[in-house]
This record gives sequence, C-alpha cells and structure tokens, in this order.
Amino acid sequence: MTVAEQDARAPHRRPVLTSTWAPGSLAVAAAVPLSLLVLPGGPQTPTAAGVLAMFLAFVAAEYIALHFEIRRHSFDCSAGEVAFVIALVEIGGVWTAVARAAAVTVVLVVQQLPAAKILFNVAVAAIEVCVAVAVLRVLPVGDIAEPATWLSYLLAIAAADVVGALLVMGAITATHGNPGRSVWTGVFAPVVLVGPVAVLAGLSILLLVDATAWSWLLIAPLAAALVLVYRRFATVTREGQSLERVYGFARQVEQVAADEAGTMQIVRSLRELLNAERVALWLPPYLDEPPRLVVATESGEAWYDGPGDPDDVFRRAVLAADGPILVSAGRVDEQEAAGLARRGVSELLAAPLTTAAGEPGYLEICDRSSDVVSFADSDRAAMDSMLTHVNAAIRHQQLLTQIRYDADHDRLTGLPNRQRLAAEIDDLLAADPAGGRAGLILAALGNYTEVTDTLGHAASDELLLVTAGLLREHAPPQALVARMESERFAVLLPGLSLAATERAARRLREAAATRVRVAGLDLEVTLTIGVASAPVHGTDSGTLMQRADVALLAATDSGGVASYHPVLDQQSLRRLQLGTEIEQAMADGQISVVFQPIIDAQTSDIVSVETLVRWAHPRYGSIPPDDFIHLAEQIGRIGAVTDHVLDLALARCRRWLDQDIALSVAVNLSVHCLTEPDLVARVRGALQRHGVPGELLTLELTEGSVVDDSVRDSTVLADLHDLGLRLSMDDFGTGYSSLSQLRQLPIDEVKIDKSFILGMSTSQGEAFIARSIIELAHNLGLRVVAEGVEDEMTRNLLTEMGCDKLQGFLVSRPLPDDRLENWLLARTGVRSAAPGAAHRRLFVRG
Repeated sequence: MTVAEQDARAPHRRPVLTSTWAPGSLAVAAAVPLSLLVLPGGPQTPTAAGVLAMFLAFVAAEYIALHFEIRRHSFDCSAGEVAFVIALVEIGGVWTAVARAAAVTVVLVVQQLPAAKILFNVAVAAIEVCVAVAVLRVLPVGDIAEPATWLSYLLAIAAADVVGALLVMGAITATHGNPGRSVWTGVFAPVVLVGPVAVLAGLSILLLVDATAWSWLLIAPLAAALVLVYRRFATVTREGQSLERVYGFARQVEQVAADEAGTMQIVRSLRELLNAERVALWLPPYLDEPPRLVVATESGEAWYDGPGDPDDVFRRAVLAADGPILVSAGRVDEQEAAGLARRGVSELLAAPLTTAAGEPGYLEICDRSSDVVSFADSDRAAMDSMLTHVNAAIRHQQLLTQIRYDADHDRLTGLPNRQRLAAEIDDLLAADPAGGRAGLILAALGNYTEVTDTLGHAASDELLLVTAGLLREHAPPQALVARMESERFAVLLPGLSLAATERAARRLREAAATRVRVAGLDLEVTLTIGVASAPVHGTDSGTLMQRADVALLAATDSGGVASYHPVLDQQSLRRLQLGTEIEQAMADGQISVVFQPIIDAQTSDIVSVETLVRWAHPRYGSIPPDDFIHLAEQIGRIGAVTDHVLDLALARCRRWLDQDIALSVAVNLSVHCLTEPDLVARVRGALQRHGVPGELLTLELTEGSVVDDSVRDSTVLADLHDLGLRLSMDDFGTGYSSLSQLRQLPIDEVKIDKSFILGMSTSQGEAFIARSIIELAHNLGLRVVAEGVEDEMTRNLLTEMGCDKLQGFLVSRPLPDDRLENWLLARTGVRSAAPGAAHRRLFVRG
C-alpha cells in the first residue's frame, strides 16, 4: 500500500512535522540501516532474468491497483503481495527489495507524484521487505510444499503490511494530525482482508510451478481473469463509494440551516465528499437578497475569478448542456483552456442549479485533491445525483427565506411592513444609544376609503401600488419606505433631526401630490403626514411610531403635515373616547339637531329648514360638527349618525304637518352614505315611519360626492329622486364640477357656497360669479339657494339676480327645536295653502 497525499482538513491535534520532505527523509533514515542490517546474507543468487521478471510483476501489480480515497487521502490497494511472496521465495530479500523499490519508483514517477512522496513510498517498500525477511529468519522456513512454511510467509508479509500501514498513518499524523478512526480503518482494512488472500494466491502459484512447468498454462489465463475481476471489483468499489458519498451528502444536506451558514455547509460538504480543491456556488438574486457567491477552498479563500461571471465559458456551457459537464485540461479547446487557466485549475465539474425563483444558479467543483485519482464519469454521475439534494436544499432555504420575507414585508407593495420597520428603528437607535437620530414620517392616503368603497379593492390596490412607487421615487436614498396597514405608509430617515424630517415630509407630500390613472380614471394622490423624531419624541420604535400616529391624527384633522407635540396626546385620547361614545351619545340625546330657516327670495315664505347636527358633550362641551362627523366617517358610524339626524328632522316635519303647516326639512348626506347599498331603503323607511311625503325632504349632497364617477355611474341618485324627495348640491363652486355636468344628474337645486355670497356687497367679482351661477342654473332648470346672507344689500342683490331662496344670519341663526318654535311665533305669519296644496305656509313678517 502507498499513500498519495495527506489530509488537509482540520486535525484532531496539532501536527508535529511541517515539511513535506520530513516523512520521506525519516523513512529513508530508517530504511538504509535496516536494509544493511537485515537483508544481506540470504542464500539466493537469482538470475538477471528472474530479477527482471519480478520487477515486471511488481510493476504490473502496482498498475492494477485499486485506487480509493478517504477524505483527502488517496490509497493504492493492490495485489502486490502475490509478487511479494513469490519474490521472497525465488530471488531472496535483497533482490526483492531492489525490484520492489524500483517498481514503486517507476510507477509513481509515471503517475507524476511529487518527489517527496515518491521518496517516502520507496523507503516504506524497502522497510516492508526488511520486516518480512526479519520475520522469516525467526520463523521456520522449509520446503514450499510444507504448511508450516506457508504460515511463516503469511505471518511475515502480514507483519510487513502492518508496519507499512503504521508508517503511512504515522506520516499522516505527524504532518497533519490524527485524521480520525475512519481513515485508520480504511488503511488497515486491506491489510487484514486483501493481503492474506494475495499471499495465499502467490503460494499457490509457487506450488503449481514446482509441480510442473506446464502449470503456467493454467496460471497465465487464471492471472488474466483475476486481473479483470480485480479491475471490475475496483470499478464496483468506486461506484459504491460514489453512492455512499451521495447518501452521506444527502444526510448532511438534510441538517443544514436555512441561512448563509447553511449554504456554506452545503459547499463544504460537496468539497469533502468529492475530495476537491475548491467548490463554488453562485446563486442569483432572490427577493431582497443580492446575488451570492459561496466558495470553499483548501486555502480558505472566499472568492476566485470565474464562477461569478455570467459570461464565463463554463457557466454558459452548463446552461446550454442542461446538466453536469466534466472538463479536463487534456481535452479542451482554446476557450475552455483559458477558462481553466483563469481559475488556475486543471479539471472541473460544473452543473446548473434550480432555484425557487426559476432563475438558474451555478455550481462548479475544481481539481481533485488526490494526485493519483482524477474526476471521472462516475464522479459526474455522483454529482448529478447530489444535484437533486442541492437543488432541494437551496429551494428549501429560499422557501424559508420567502416565509421570513413575507413575515416582514407587505405582500401587495413588497415594502417592509410595521414589524420590519420597528426592528429597523430599534437597530438604528441601538447602534448609537447616545447620539442616534432618526426621523419617522407616517403618511395616510387621503382618498383610499372612497376608492375602495366606490371602485373596489382592485382599484384601491392599484392606487396603493402607485403611491408606493411615488414614495420610493421621491424619498431620500437612505430612507426606508414601509407600508403600515390599510392606506398608511411610513418613511424612516436615518440621521435626520426633527426640523430636517419636517422639511423632508413637506417635500415628499408636494412631490407625491399628483394625478394618476387608476381603473381608467384620473385620481389625485393626496397625503396627510404625521412626523416624529428620535430622540426628541422617543428612543424606541413603539414610542416613536405611536407618536407619529398621534401626529398623523392631528394632520388629518387640520390637513397637511403635523409634528408630534405632547398636547396632541390629550387630543388623541379625546378623539378615541369620542369614537367609542357616538352610539351612546345619540341614545342619550347628546347628539341633537338645530334648524336654520330658508326663505323664498321673492315672497319671504319659509320654504324649508336645514337640519344641522350638534354634540353637547358632558365633559368636553360643544364639539364642532366637522370633528365628530369626520370621526364618524373614519370609524364607519356615519350611516348611524345620518339615520339619527334624519329621524329628528322628519319628526319635526311631522309635528308641523300635524299643525297643518307644510315646511320642508333638509338633511346633509355624506359621500360615504351614497356608497352604502341600503341607503335608499333606509330613507324610504324613515319617510314611511314618520308619515312624511317625499316632497317635504331635501337631501343636500356635497359637490365632490355628486360628480364622483362611481356615484354618477350608479342609480343611487335616481333611486332617491324616485322617492319624491329633492336633491340639492351643497357648497357649489368650491369643487371641480361644472353646471353642464349636472344635466345628466337628477339634481333639483344648487346652493351657492357662502364664500361667494359673503363678499358680494364689496366685490364685483364675487357678485359676477353669483350672477353667472344663477343664470346658468336657471337655464338648466335648477333652483338656486344662496347661503351666508347676512345683510340687506346682499339680499337685494340676490333678489335682483333672480336667486330663488336665501339662507343666512339675516334670516336666522341655526336654532334648537324649542327656540325655533318661539322664533316662528314671533317672526312669521301663516298663509293659506297654495292652489292645489294641502297645507298652509309660513312667511317671515317684514
């Protein structure tokens, strides 16, 4: 047995010798005196032909050796003991040593082993002969036909093999440390199993030749058959080793972690099981991970040129071949030779990988660590089998990466979610507890709910994607953009102060304020932004995010951008409490209504009263309607509030009817109500419940809700109009609609916004606008109400312009029910019913 190379893995203990020449030098130092002491004095004087024959026999035995590897060890297990025992019998110890040493030298030189290893193996061959000769001098050696002689030769050669194996393991241990039990077993197994059989075969040949020279006719074909069987056994053994490597690799891969360390473990396992100098695994980018090149080499280098290059000749060849390829320096074209030279290797196994994303990866294994054994087709087959496990492991890792990615990313936009944002904030602030600064922007998309309610989730998802793109585009390069929930986004700005964060927030809001095409419509992106900053407003993610949320609520109420301030905490708590108290407040009568009369501009008849909602809170006092109406819209209670107001208005109208007075009531309707599928049924039910005819109810709609495409495309306005009630467009002139758009809608009247009416007496421009609206509305068959009339001059101008109805402080302020009754008694008179009408009318006395 000869050793080709020692192990380069981490030893179990530190090596004693560091020079590659040390084992050979020590072996020669032992072989020379031992040979001079033991070998001389033998009785044989062989012929030159006999020595040459034995030399050739030794060469043949070494050439048909079974090469096998254990980790980085390459061993030759041959039937050399057949030639060994014959040589000892026929040419004696001295010439056996000479012939065997010469044969080992020739074979190893041809195999191009390093000189230091040749020296060691030749010295070991000589020492083994010396040990065998020494044992034979102690044991009885008689005629070759005697069984005692057979036993002596068997023991002698067994002792020689044991000493040779010990020398090999001693050299490995001294230079690289104890390689482990499996290597010791691999070295000594042939000594126990193969050596004795080979000795018995050699003795059998001697007995046959001694019996008759014609026995060579039997021995020659038998030897040839044994050589073929032995070579077949070598092939089967190597295939078995390859299969065992595949099984071993599969067991190792099943236990790898789903992280970078696990990928490195796969690469190292491949290098170990294929006994390679280096292995490289290239993986394409996946999710938020960049492309990766994982390398395992004998020297520990983490990179080498070639496998990371998409234009590399072998990467292209692998993708074209769609399977493993084997490239050796002796069988390559010019381009492939350049690829091997680029890597500094002489042979290469390469294969494509299948990743979870479908984009191929690349795996290459370079140069066998053994000087004797090179890559063969069996290794390519083994690698092909291993690829199944590598692909499964990589896909498993990427699946777990996907799970982790999904856990901290928003599935729709791909942005980090609240959980990931919190971790990023904490990591950022923990990196510099004393001086770490960060700004947090919390942005809410203004019309998200309306788009969802009117156009559906597909359209709102499209709007969210567009908004996410705008934020990514306009946020600073170092910023982290995240999606929180529903319509909210966040932008984390590392290193920014509060003032800098506020400036960034305003720039971001302005940059994102644009019209975008969503679901075939042009929609405006409007952001409301709350700002918080560390360490001013908090030093952990929970506090910072909570305070940014409080600031956002403040910005929602006031519009635009708001920064956190401690006073907002009380406002936020107040808002939260109000949201939970709306239902009970209606039940307890805290939420009530007031009425503002509307008169006919020409006759001064009171034609209607507008019903306005009020909340008298026992702790907070009078709460502005805009505050709690907007809150009710946000928490989904606006429908209940509207029903409450409608009931109070129709109850008042019913009492007037009971007094034989026809006085219409007007109720404001939120755009959110128009999207509720049961709105028409609820209004019809309220009219029936109070016994009020539809013509005595006016529903006032905001301009934005009427011109909204989803409302225009639905039948809700027509269905309401079919109940006999009137529809009025409130605050006309402040939106984007034109009177011509109203021709297609069942609108009965428009109310000119008071911002135009209040300035009429002092501004010709405002008066011109009011006149134009009145004339155009009349041309379209619409009646016109002017709200905000506060002086006689304005009233006279509107009357001259032909305005139909007037509303404002000049007529009356909004009044609760009891005061309205007193006002009616003091300020109005009663007219008889108009021709064709069933009830009397009220008018304001001059």
